[in-house]
Amino acid sequence: MEIVQKIKEDILTNQLPRGIPLRQVTLSYRYGVSRIPIRDALVALKAEGWLVPNGKAGVMIPDLNWKEAEDLSLMRAELESLLFSMAFDSICEENIEQARLFLAELDQENMSLVTRGELNWQFHSALYFAANRPTLQRVVEGLNAQATRYLGFQYGPLAYRETSQDQHQELLALIESKEKDAALALLRRHIEQAGYLLTQYLKTVTAE
Repeated sequence: MEIVQKIKEDILTNQLPRGIPLRQVTLSYRYGVSRIPIRDALVALKAEGWLVPNGKAGVMIPDLNWKEAEDLSLMRAELESLLFSMAFDSICEENIEQARLFLAELDQENMSLVTRGELNWQFHSALYFAANRPTLQRVVEGLNAQATRYLGFQYGPLAYRETSQDQHQELLALIESKEKDAALALLRRHIEQAGYLLTQYLKTVTAE
């Protein structure tokens, strides 16, 4: 697993402290690499929203909060629904089969949260790809990358994994039966429902 992925996984599993500056030398020792790949990894993680600036040149892991989670859910619901609508009539059997492969991988046990988040995006991406709107797809991918920071809650205390997989299967069935309106409604509900449960949970366990 590359350094960026290792740091992400340690953030998700609370192995790295939130709200405390991350030192390159400490991370270099922790992961057994020089400071150059650590520096590059921190730059990449800051760009993805996993880290925030701290001091003149430092970074730290931001606290998780319900407002960010809600914002990500609201943006995803709107933009993914738009992208899916553009893609729907062009989704072919190859796209569906590719999505099924990612869905099957998501059913496996003993998988890191980072990998699970990536596979979840790849499932959706396989369906959105047919829209042929690369700019919009990149924006949506970025939102999904940021939302991965919250998977520890969704697959932990919220126990949302089985519900999510059931909805994925239902979505594919609606695509195959050409039920566009029902598929669009399901996708929006799929994103909004998970976002609502996460937001409400975070309101009870984190400070505003």
